[in-house]
Amino acid sequence: MTRQPARLDHVWYVAYGSNLSVDRFRCYLRGGTPPGSRRTYPGCRDRTEPARTVAPQIRGRLAFTGVSTTWGGGTAVFDPAGDGEVAAAAYLLRTGQLADVLAQEMRRAPDVDLDLVDLDLHGRFRLGPGRYETVVRVGTLDQIPLLTLTSDSWAAAPVTTPTEAYLRTMEDGLRDTHGWDAERIRAYLARIPGAA
Repeated sequence: MTRQPARLDHVWYVAYGSNLSVDRFRCYLRGGTPPGSRRTYPGCRDRTEPARTVAPQIRGRLAFTGVSTTWGGGTAVFDPAGDGEVAAAAYLLRTGQLADVLAQEMRRAPDVDLDLVDLDLHGRFRLGPGRYETVVRVGTLDQIPLLTLTSDSWAAAPVTTPTEAYLRTMEDGLRDTHGWDAERIRAYLARIPGAA
């Protein structure tokens, strides 16, 4: 008998890089240009604030790779098979909002809904070949899937240094969502390849 996935009204969008910062993430929801960024975001069709925001630790590891046209340096990419713990921010969004956030991450127009059936059955699906075009399920919270973005080819990308603006945005997020002090934030970021 084939399992029929449940219809999803809400999902958790799990952020681990610059979107740790609630203020930066709001640019995906409402539109705008984050401080230190070169890009203006159109925002979601539904600009409602997340129903909840939590600060989980997820299994995996990060590396700074590539050269972002938005930030000018490396950006954090997630390896779900990595050995370690990644500090994250999880935003409870409507599924249409998630589709619009993912579209903006992939530099597409936020105007197409996603079919999450394959993700519900298999735990991941690939929307394209780019650096944030693979959606991965990293767990469940309150019976709602925790979803994040990564790249299937990130391990082949060279490790690069992030800009100060990108790191500062991550710092803001770690302080705001996790309540960490400056020393703990520095120690955490210094462990990510590319940050040194």
